[in-house]
Amino acid sequence: MDFSRLQEALASKSYAKVATICDGLMLQVAAEGVAFQDEWPYAIHLLGHIYADDINSARFLWKSIPSAIKEAQQEVVAAWRIGQRLWTRDYAGVYEAIHGFSWNPEVQGLVAAFAVLYTKRMFQLLLSAYSTISIQDTALFLGMNEDDTMNYVVQQGWTLDPSSGMLTVKKQAVVSEQKLDPSKLQRLTEYVFLLEH
Repeated sequence: MDFSRLQEALASKSYAKVATICDGLMLQVAAEGVAFQDEWPYAIHLLGHIYADDINSARFLWKSIPSAIKEAQQEVVAAWRIGQRLWTRDYAGVYEAIHGFSWNPEVQGLVAAFAVLYTKRMFQLLLSAYSTISIQDTALFLGMNEDDTMNYVVQQGWTLDPSSGMLTVKKQAVVSEQKLDPSKLQRLTEYVFLLEH
């Protein structure tokens, strides 16, 4: 089997492409009737779907993995553990699943990139959902200790009320520039004029 496209994507850190490449390769080898289950990089495939925030595809892939492979490859089980935590919205559990396994070097970059991406997603979730939140809850969502959480959110402009221990979320300004192009205005005027006459 030729995994060169997958290896190139991993080497160039194009992790968003991993799931699509794996899906395409799987369809190709399945169509050719080649037995591929023993050699397939299931952990990378699962993590590719997880990175792309496609938990449904990861779940269906997990169900299609033969039991013998699930028992023999602990890394596949560890990758699915991340998927399970995402499925149940166990935000702290996602970080525990990421850090609770010793990933092999081929997968480490993908897992580390997902951890960073997931932290950013959680931060955006906090931005949209809260106006104030405790340091403890923020640390839980971001998978950090309280000191690292304080440093991270203060850099983002959040403020701490020392008496209550609550963080005030700084909403990011929504930039909505709407420039009126004079040629478009002229065309619209001509169109309306034509309709009226």
